Amino acid sequence: MKHATFRQLKVFEAVARLLSFSRAAEELHLTQPAVSTQVKKLEGHVGLPLFEQLGKKIYLTAAGVEMLHASRAIIQQFQDVEATMAQFKGISGGRLNVAVISAGDYFFPRLLVEFARSHQGVTLNMSVHNREELLGQLEDNLTDLAVMVRPPHDLDTVNEAFAPHPYVIVAAPGHPLAGKKRIPMSRLLREPFVVREKGSDTWHSMEEAFGDHIDKLNIAMEIKSTETIKQAVIAGMGVSFLSAHTLSMELQAGTLTVLDVQGFPLMLNWYVVHRKNKRLPPVAQAFRSFLLEQGSGLLDQTMGLRKTAARK
Repeated sequence: MKHATFRQLKVFEAVARLLSFSRAAEELHLTQPAVSTQVKKLEGHVGLPLFEQLGKKIYLTAAGVEMLHASRAIIQQFQDVEATMAQFKGISGGRLNVAVISAGDYFFPRLLVEFARSHQGVTLNMSVHNREELLGQLEDNLTDLAVMVRPPHDLDTVNEAFAPHPYVIVAAPGHPLAGKKRIPMSRLLREPFVVREKGSDTWHSMEEAFGDHIDKLNIAMEIKSTETIKQAVIAGMGVSFLSAHTLSMELQAGTLTVLDVQGFPLMLNWYVVHRKNKRLPPVAQAFRSFLLEQGSGLLDQTMGLRKTAARK
């Protein structure tokens, strides 16, 4: 083991976490053969196989599980040292690691750019995940900050709301309900719905919005992609419940319209979240303050949704 390298440990950790050589190669910006070579070298140093293949899938061996724990501990030590060194550098030259729920990728890069304008020299690292993956990023201490709608209740985290997050009912402009005022829930329930998959963050928000009516929805299609849902609604396949922050381009272009349904929009919040005992580097502390102080106003400006979100 004395000849194993930090690079080999990082490559191994990525493969072990994703259980895929190809996905690890994509994440690390390496070729798949390069990833395989690094893992084989580490296995050579260990003297034991770290993975086994059953069918088309790979799994960690017992030795691989132990190596994963050790690798993460070593990687975390390096990150802690990096954070300590950043304390001496201050914000300039720091690295911001932030993970965002999938709906956030429609606006979050613009907030990062705005932050970077006043903090030159900062390196930005943003990753986008579904809810389950995002919680995993927090639990495994793989990100400094997470941005989401529903903070976890079973993790020891600090959760701070920084901007409102409206959810609306959308339809094609030619839909019979387009332009109608104060549409009752009973009328909406007769429409076919194109929805995100059960378990997604949008689905949980939808459950909150519809309450006891959720089981009465006429679900025509269940789709994992928000972009595909929008195209299905534009094509006239039904109406949908979506985050208003994913709709800016379609509303401006007039390809989708927000229905005036009683009880909507559902107003939730965007939260910036971090582990309670995590030592945030200066750049992460600065970005957290930036979101709390300017996030709401900048979000309104970039998305152009103030009037939509305010209508009730």
